[in-house]
Amino acid sequence: MSIKDLNQTAARVAENGTIVASESGQGSDVNPTLPEDFGSLLNVFEEKSSSITEGEVVQGTVVSVTDQGVIIDIGYKCEGIVPREEFANPDGSLKVNVGDRVDVLIKSLENSEGYVVLSRSDAVRIQTWANIERAHAENKTIKGRVIERIKGGLRVDINGIQAFLPGSQVDVRPVRNLDSFKGKEIEAHVVKFNKKRSNIVLSRKSAIEQETTARKTETLAKLDEGYIVEGQIKNITEYGAFVDLGGIDGLLHVTDMSWGRVQNPAEVFKVGETVQVKVLKLDRNKERISLGYKQLTPDPWSVVPELFSKGQRVRGRVSNVTDYGAFVELGDNIEGLIHVTEMTWSKRIKHPSKIVSAGQEVEVVILDVDIANRRISLGLKQIEPNPWDTLTERYAVGQRVRGKVRNLTDFGAFVEIEDGIDGLVHVSDISHTKRIKHPSEALKKGQEIEAVITNIDSENRRLSLSIKDLEPSAWDKFFQDHKPGDVVRGRVVRFANFGVFVELAEGVEGLCHISELSKERVGKPESAVQLGQELNFKILKMDAAQKKIALSVRAVSSREDRDSVDVRSYTNNEEAMARLGEIAGFTGLSASSKESENK
Repeated sequence: MSIKDLNQTAARVAENGTIVASESGQGSDVNPTLPEDFGSLLNVFEEKSSSITEGEVVQGTVVSVTDQGVIIDIGYKCEGIVPREEFANPDGSLKVNVGDRVDVLIKSLENSEGYVVLSRSDAVRIQTWANIERAHAENKTIKGRVIERIKGGLRVDINGIQAFLPGSQVDVRPVRNLDSFKGKEIEAHVVKFNKKRSNIVLSRKSAIEQETTARKTETLAKLDEGYIVEGQIKNITEYGAFVDLGGIDGLLHVTDMSWGRVQNPAEVFKVGETVQVKVLKLDRNKERISLGYKQLTPDPWSVVPELFSKGQRVRGRVSNVTDYGAFVELGDNIEGLIHVTEMTWSKRIKHPSKIVSAGQEVEVVILDVDIANRRISLGLKQIEPNPWDTLTERYAVGQRVRGKVRNLTDFGAFVEIEDGIDGLVHVSDISHTKRIKHPSEALKKGQEIEAVITNIDSENRRLSLSIKDLEPSAWDKFFQDHKPGDVVRGRVVRFANFGVFVELAEGVEGLCHISELSKERVGKPESAVQLGQELNFKILKMDAAQKKIALSVRAVSSREDRDSVDVRSYTNNEEAMARLGEIAGFTGLSASSKESENK
């Protein structure tokens, strides 16, 4: 009760001897209907006033606002005053109105003007420190407003008291732009404080984690597999999206977003978007939740057996092109794959994009329908006839063809004679006379060549070609031009313990047995002839099938001998014959031959 109220009450008591309510609307501490003398009332008021002391925080009522300050009735014998600026907003307006109840600190019981000196800011400061201490002790959050960014974090104002929020404690995830928090009101835990030094350290991260844990526990208790729940897209990656279900995130995998193909999850969902999803799997121990979005709609594959069958021709639109093939959309969320090997009968495709492109309409043949694995295999090349099936109608063994060398391997060269048809020239079929170890010694990739077809195998898609068969071999020509009994000129090229090898023409060699080198007995071939020596030899025997030629020096040593020699006597002398392998060097010589050559 203020002095004003007390004076008004006293006047009424004097008038009718009864205590009534004051005009200010504030009731007295005694029942107004009970008659009591003014002395008793005054005693009660003085007892209450004497209990108010300086430094105490009390609650009062705003009774008026003057130029001097805000006048507050705190129930003392005189009213108190608070400077206007302590209630002023940044724009100059006041935060309080007449009749508001506010907490203030009593700084002095009376000033020169008869007012109790009060402070709103000091009262708030004391209460704030009490709240900070209580929040720290009970691990509760406290509210504050971010003032500015400083070194290492943010400065936060808690009702006029400055606190420090480290950058690492701003959020559960690293924050790149701390300036974005400026001016925002936050809730944080008090990590530590020192009132004497006015030092307060906060953690918003801890508060978020505490709230998240509580929400997570509550959410997990309500979830179960098969439930349809609502959540918010929190993050999007290349493999899916994380959905916040309330304190816990669930993974919506890209394969569960749509029954069709999803190349980029960001094209389907946006961060912050609210979606309904189905709980597919729930692991409470590991706190892992798998979600599905497509499961909320019917599965289009349920009607695939009715719509598509093997061998059927269908049309579709190319939806995606990859390194291994192209996906074709056959219907709503139904796709098939044209593997790169099924695009053309030709084996040379650098990339499927050389054949088809995204958005292109194509006609394809269904090669296989796998409902269990949700796969439809398609073929593009099957729209056209297989060139291998009619190969024998266009080509025959012995026919000369032209083509381009497409590839070189260790065993030969692949030659394209038409689109989709490659033939192999084996390394042994490149030359009659030269010993070729690798096709690159005679051919180059991209080179136009002529060859002869030696074999056609349409069933296994094999075509054999030969370059050397374009011309007769040196052996064939020699056997055409010569016969047993002819005398020919030859050069000694190799020694063996059983005779010498003689070059008769380029690529053609014969064997002169040691017994045919001279009329006299010869122990070693080197004692009768020299390497590189040219001599006349008489052909004793010729075997075209095995490419053997038997020679004799002794048979041409004299005219009489030449006339009298009977070549038939040598026809069964196998030792006098030269084998193809021995002459060309494609097979190993006998141990004795090698020993002779080493010598």
